[in-house]
Amino acid sequence: MGNQTSPMEFLLSDISEVPVLQMPLSFLFLNIYLIALVGNWAIIIIIYRHPLLHTPMYFFIGNLGFLDIFYISTTVPKMLTNSLTQRKSISFVGCVAQLYFYLAMAATESTLLATMAYDRYVAICNPLRYFVIMNGTFCLQLVTSSWLIGIVYSFIHTANTFRLNFCSSNIIDHFFCDIPPLLMISCTDTSINEIVVYGVGGLLVLVCFPLIIFSYVCIIKTILRIPSATGRNKTFSTCVSHLLAVSLFYVTGSFAYFRPASSNPSHQHKINAVFYTILPPMMNPIIYSLRNKELKKAVKKMVSEW
Repeated sequence: MGNQTSPMEFLLSDISEVPVLQMPLSFLFLNIYLIALVGNWAIIIIIYRHPLLHTPMYFFIGNLGFLDIFYISTTVPKMLTNSLTQRKSISFVGCVAQLYFYLAMAATESTLLATMAYDRYVAICNPLRYFVIMNGTFCLQLVTSSWLIGIVYSFIHTANTFRLNFCSSNIIDHFFCDIPPLLMISCTDTSINEIVVYGVGGLLVLVCFPLIIFSYVCIIKTILRIPSATGRNKTFSTCVSHLLAVSLFYVTGSFAYFRPASSNPSHQHKINAVFYTILPPMMNPIIYSLRNKELKKAVKKMVSEW
């Protein structure tokens, strides 16, 4: 995907242009990274060790935790290395790999969140057939499909991005290799790339997001038919965690990508990137553990066993 007019390496920018903030921010993001790793691994281990959590919902939550470990690891370690060593470079191949895995994880998470919304729809709107519909084989097929969609989505964007020439500059005004800042430094016409970003990215969002909305419209209608307030609150509480995760991921991600690159200032794009690449992997295990009684019981049981 490279060519003779492209540089052998790129130079990445710091997350902040204020030098005095570099060390505090590095310390902050190191802690966020460690919290994300520990939290997601803890979720995976707890679900694996407790048979009562071997249900479709927790199967998807466990897969989301596994995905988030890789998702945050595509950007933060390189950002921390560059910030602490003051060596801002990333090789051309490294940039290709970073963009590919970052996009693959992001698209997979988008699809997996839609799958989890469908799971909640079946559980609440069709509870008597829940375990028949959401059987082990079907759940595995849904997760596998999410990963395959992410892989294909990422390949399209990565191949389309690195067919460009980067002969005017090798300085990426971002803390990782992402599509908008790469388009900004290309000396090739990027109109096709922007069409692909809007087209392919829009297709993914237009499939996943309406599925989530439709699922929750049906869920809310079902919940409103429950006679007791206690029953309504109990049923809806199983969806709150997922709604928070969806909001955090979709709102910031869509805001960043579905704007022309030229109208998205670099500092704003960096801030947006923190919200949709770094915070969700850290917040998801916290959100799911705090809002989920069964998971909290499993945590207490594991702690007592130790």
